[in-house]
Amino acid sequence: MTLVIDHVTKTFATRAEETPARRVLDDVSLEVRTGEFLTVIGPSGCGKSTLLSCIAGFADCSSGRITIDDVEVAGPGAGRAVVFQQASLLPWRTVAKNTAYGLSLQRTLPRGEIPAQVDRALKTVGLEGYADYYPHQLSGGMQQRVNLARALATRPRMLLMDEPFGALDAITKETLQDELLAIVRAEQCTTIFITHDIEEAVFLGDRVVVMSPGPGRIRHVRELPFGRPRERALMATPAFGSIVAELRQMLHATPNEKEAA
Repeated sequence: MTLVIDHVTKTFATRAEETPARRVLDDVSLEVRTGEFLTVIGPSGCGKSTLLSCIAGFADCSSGRITIDDVEVAGPGAGRAVVFQQASLLPWRTVAKNTAYGLSLQRTLPRGEIPAQVDRALKTVGLEGYADYYPHQLSGGMQQRVNLARALATRPRMLLMDEPFGALDAITKETLQDELLAIVRAEQCTTIFITHDIEEAVFLGDRVVVMSPGPGRIRHVRELPFGRPRERALMATPAFGSIVAELRQMLHATPNEKEAA
């Protein structure tokens, strides 16, 4: 699934007539390769989540266009699944029924086949045996596993992730990072992953996109030289540390310094 973002600008109108419209994205262009794991970093308010919403079809572009396999994105589609930072599970539904929610909305799978698809997704994220639990009976990390299972149950060709591990403790976060890499490799889906964590972006990604402060622009795209599968030991290598330092310096640079770079 090849994604092309072509000169996309996104502007939000304001209620007050005397207040100018707020431009969140400014002339963003990028091509995401089929099967690629792309990570996106940038300061708060730079439009990362807005860009993801445009790709998901939740928001329209003010100008420019986004295409997937040469078809323009005009709304949510069955081939894309979104995982947000908060699990946003329905408290009155069991784990199994929360996982089946997206499938039920899509109506692309016969009802009789949904339970098997749900079981497969729960097994993939390590939650077999928890199908009849309710969200309040789960830890935050387990709730986020359900969030991921809900997305995977739809068998997406593109997985869009908006800081999904940002609220988790360090150990749970590392565990889910490792599991995500294994899942994406097995499912072979194109993945776009937004994060504020530079180490996370470098450990997970094939490339890292660096966005500027708002209005968001793409300042740099860093190709990563690491193969797959990846082990935790990678994070202790000089090459990994050097790239993290490079990206951190870029994020802290002033606009003029970034342009000079």
